[in-house]
Order: sequence, then structure tokens, then C-alpha cells
Amino acid sequence: MNVVVCCDHHFDRSPDGAIWAHGPLTRSFWERYRPIFDKVRLLARVRDVPRAPEGEQPANGEGIEFIPIPDFTGPTQFLMRKRAIAEAARGAIRNGDAVMLRAPAVMGKCLLPDLRRSGRPYGMEVVTDPFDVFGSKSVQHPLRMFFQWSFVRSLRAQCARACGVAYVTEYALQRRYPPNPKAFATHYSSIDLPASVFVDAPRTGPIGRPARLLLVGTLAQLYKAPDVLLDAVAEVVRGDVPVELTIVGGGQHQRELEERASQLGLGGCVRFTGNLSTPADVREELDRADLFTMPSRQEGLPRAMIEAMARGLPAIGSTVGGIPELLPAEDLVPPNDAPALAARIREMLGDPARMARASARNLAKARDYSQDVLTPRRLALYSHVRERTEEWLRKMGRR
Repeated sequence: MNVVVCCDHHFDRSPDGAIWAHGPLTRSFWERYRPIFDKVRLLARVRDVPRAPEGEQPANGEGIEFIPIPDFTGPTQFLMRKRAIAEAARGAIRNGDAVMLRAPAVMGKCLLPDLRRSGRPYGMEVVTDPFDVFGSKSVQHPLRMFFQWSFVRSLRAQCARACGVAYVTEYALQRRYPPNPKAFATHYSSIDLPASVFVDAPRTGPIGRPARLLLVGTLAQLYKAPDVLLDAVAEVVRGDVPVELTIVGGGQHQRELEERASQLGLGGCVRFTGNLSTPADVREELDRADLFTMPSRQEGLPRAMIEAMARGLPAIGSTVGGIPELLPAEDLVPPNDAPALAARIREMLGDPARMARASARNLAKARDYSQDVLTPRRLALYSHVRERTEEWLRKMGRR
């Protein structure tokens, strides 16, 4: 049996038909469905490009194919192409494949009426919260509140009807989007940490030089709040605490953030790397850093923070999404609060013993997200969805 996986991410297609991805959603990511399903068919946005994009990795290959839907960016383009998107989505699930929705996604909204009418079972992987995605500090659009209401309502309905649901959080997303009481429910991060990415021991001792702060995240949107971090770093520097900041990630906001850093007088102590090509490049930046910072405006469960913790990095994060499941209260700050973030950075850097405790605690916590822990949970969900789909097909006389 094959599986159709619906997701909202952008992919690029070069003239030779190869599909390319930036970030973690490369071919190896989709291979995780293959122990249960014969083929993975990805229903996703695909745009044609003249050549293989620099820094992107292959996303398709043997056993992994794409079902492109019309590409769109933002709410306005989605509304303009909604009918074509819905038709493509419905066409993709007309055969006997199992269906998995990576949510929130517009395909889930488009497919839910058909899934409900047919009684067809489907599984879900809830990876972030549309309530925060469409929050007032994350999106500036005249229809923001409508989209927030619509996507929250739809995701609740999708979770309530799914035969199996996995959440990236242990409890945060479950509270807002509960599963059906009869459904198979579990939780696992989309991260995939082999034993080789964990450091052997936590970090200890004082730094003895300007502290190196690090943020890892896309700059295509301002969900990770790099602007808030820049404001906080400026306040820290004005307080005579020497720091250097590296921001890993690229996107449309990089230029304006570079200008903001310059206006704040941080030109000499902020470095923008843009998108890095490989996980090894990101780990090199993690190992250079002294403190990981993620003052996000919205999150599911941040992969980048878990990766930082696996390298023994102390971390500061905001009180959104699943971040409080990773860090204790003393390492958290409210979102959109640069003064509170600056104060927390100063506290952490001024206390080497606290830094050492945080390193040890984070390394131990990251082991909860290792392959050995998460893989059995994933496969249990996929097996359940396959079994329920086979039962439905037999009932419908299609097997």
C-alpha cells in the first residue's frame, strides 16, 4: 500500500524532473514512512526553476514521488487558486492509498469534506499551531483574524475525525486540538537524531571571551522573532556585556534585519550566514556557540532547539508552543519582549554555574528525542493508519 502525504511546504523542480528541498524535508525525511508503506506520494506545492537550486537537497527518488499542486504564496494567492488546489488534492486520493495530513495545511482544509463524506480513515501529524501562525505579531494581513479562525476551526475538526493523530508536543497542541477519544494518539517530534549528533558530555566552565549567541531559523517570515533578538542584543551590549550574535537562516527578511542590526549599532557583532547547505554546517555553528536563543512568536516543537540541546548548549526560549516542554521556567521569556530577553541573557551569561547546569539538563532532555525513542511511535501510527485504510477498502469492496 502507498501513502499520500499532504504538506504545505514549497519544493523546487528542475528541468530534469528532480525535486529539491531546503531544510530538513529532503528525501531522507520522507523515507521514514517506507517501513510501513511501499511508496510515498507527496501532495505539495512545487514550483519550476531553471536549474537545481544552490544549497538544496534532493527530495524525491526511488519510492518517493510528488503530486504537485498549483504553487502559491500567502493568503491572497491561495484564494485565487483555491479551486485548482482543491481539485488537485481530491484527485490525489481517489485511488487506494492511505492518507496522512501534515497539519496545519491548506490541503487538509480542502480534503476534509471529501474525507468526511466517504468515511475514509486518515492519519494526522500536527506540527504547529495555526492560532500562533496567524497571530497579530506574526502576520500582517487584513484577513488575518479570519484565517486564524478558519484554520483553527478546521484543524480541530480534522483532529476530531482522524483515526490516528501524532503531535509534535507532549501536551500543548493536544489541549487546543484534541483527538477523537477512540483514535490512536501519540506524540513525537519531526526531528530525527541519531546517536552521532549527541555530544559526550555537557559544557562546563566560564567562557573567557565575548559570548557567542546563536539563532537558527528561516528568515522567510519573522516567526522566530530575530528582530526581537536584535533589540535584546543591543540592550545587552549597551550594558557592557560583550556578545556576538550569529543568525543561521535566510529569506526575504534578511536584508531588513541586516539594516536593523546596523541601525542598532550592532554591525560589528552580528553575523548572518544565510542558509547553510548541510546539517554538518549547522552543527559546526552550534559547537561554536555558547548560548542558543529562540524568542519565537509561534512554534510547534522547535527542531533547531532540540538539535542545540543535543550539542550541550544552554538555551533561552519564549513561552509559546512546545518550548516550555523543553526548557524550565527560569530559561523562558514572554514572546515579543526584548527587555525580558535581554535580562535573561545577562543572567545566564553572568552565572557560569547556571550555564553548566543548563548544558547538562538540556543534553539529558534531548535524549528523549533520539531515533530509538521516536521511531517506534511513528511506526505505530503509520501501521494503525494502514490497517484502518485496509479495513475501509475491504468494506468498500475495493480489496
